[in-house]
Amino acid sequence: MARLVLSLLFLCGGQTSLCQSTSEAQKEAAANDNSTVFTRILDGLLDGYDNRLRPGLGENVTEIKTNIFVTSFGPVSDTEMEYTIDVFFRQSWKDERLCFKGPMEMLPLNNLLASNIWTPDTFFLNGKKSIAHNMTTPNKLLRLKDDGTLLYTMRLTISAECPMQLEDFPMDAHACPLKFGSYAYPVSEVVYTWTQGAAKSVVVAEDGSRLNQYHLIGQTAGTEDIHTSRGQYTVMMANFYLKRKIGYFVIQTYMPCFMTVILSQVSFWLNRESVPARTVFGVTTVLTMTTLSISARNSLPKVAYATAMDWFIAVCYAFVFSALIEFATVNYFTKRSWAWDGKKALEAQHPKKRDPMVLSKKPNNVCSAGVNYTPNLTKDVSISTISNTTSVQLRASETKMVDPKKTYNSVSKIDKMSRIVFPVLFGTFNLVYWATYLNREPVVKGVVTST
Repeated sequence: MARLVLSLLFLCGGQTSLCQSTSEAQKEAAANDNSTVFTRILDGLLDGYDNRLRPGLGENVTEIKTNIFVTSFGPVSDTEMEYTIDVFFRQSWKDERLCFKGPMEMLPLNNLLASNIWTPDTFFLNGKKSIAHNMTTPNKLLRLKDDGTLLYTMRLTISAECPMQLEDFPMDAHACPLKFGSYAYPVSEVVYTWTQGAAKSVVVAEDGSRLNQYHLIGQTAGTEDIHTSRGQYTVMMANFYLKRKIGYFVIQTYMPCFMTVILSQVSFWLNRESVPARTVFGVTTVLTMTTLSISARNSLPKVAYATAMDWFIAVCYAFVFSALIEFATVNYFTKRSWAWDGKKALEAQHPKKRDPMVLSKKPNNVCSAGVNYTPNLTKDVSISTISNTTSVQLRASETKMVDPKKTYNSVSKIDKMSRIVFPVLFGTFNLVYWATYLNREPVVKGVVTST
């Protein structure tokens, strides 16, 4: 009985393995058949296919549908007026010569087939340098539908021009365009359109911004027609809107200028006789503003007009230079008859008192050294007369006081006025300046509306 059960189990196991091997063989045969079918389809499609001729030549216009997915945006160069963008550039068109019938509706093809079929001659009008990525293999994708519709995708890194108007720098906004179209075919032969409409055909990844000085505030898409001697061409345009971040420039330029102007106004509170100190304040602040104005221009292209930062620096420079001129004016009207150092001025205000007895004895000794007087009444009278005369002279010198209007720590009326006028004017300028530029809506010039 046991032998019978074991025989039955062995027979069932053998049948199961036989069934599995049979199914695998059928799958391999089917796969081989599909590969053979697709190979025959492709060979049949390319047999007699001329990739030099566009689809529908002489019959209808070839429509190229495009869309862009931005994987990274930036950096942006202000000095070169250009930006760098990394995109997946997709193009779709229909070629009836590639219609087929098979077990699949869409064929995923290798990028090598792209060199054997007709592809659009798309180029970027404002591109300075473009790179097609080839590591580890060419980053290209090709799909073919049974009705002859092709999808051709490639990964590109593009450096394109971005015209900038810097009148409002650093509170400015810009629209950086990306223009592309057909290089050789006019609108009578090839027409470009957006795949999902202008509003949804340009998409930027959420973490795609690579900008330190800008905010990417949005993007739009549109089309425009250009006319040349060869005909009319369709140009696709995607605009990327940038708003500059002002924080770096506040720390690097605005705050140093603001503090330099305040430092120049400290000299108004120094004595007008402190010529070295006030001279150092004036000259140092003027040189500092000169250095700041030069360094602020290093990160900008050499434009012929003044920017918003240039106006701020110019006004700050005017305040600093006016403070130096104010000191020169005060110093010009300062009287020169008084001593410059405080010790001599203090002695001039408070003369030393001398002992009258010493002065009275000094003439007596001098006289006695020259003449021998005998003790009589005439000598006593003469000594008394000299002593009285000396006492009168000392009392007259003690009563002579310095004019109270001419003191050493005198304050000029010009300094008193400058202490009020300069800070008020500078504060008013800052209120007007920041209220004007921060509340202004960003104006982007040269933007093409989406169609």
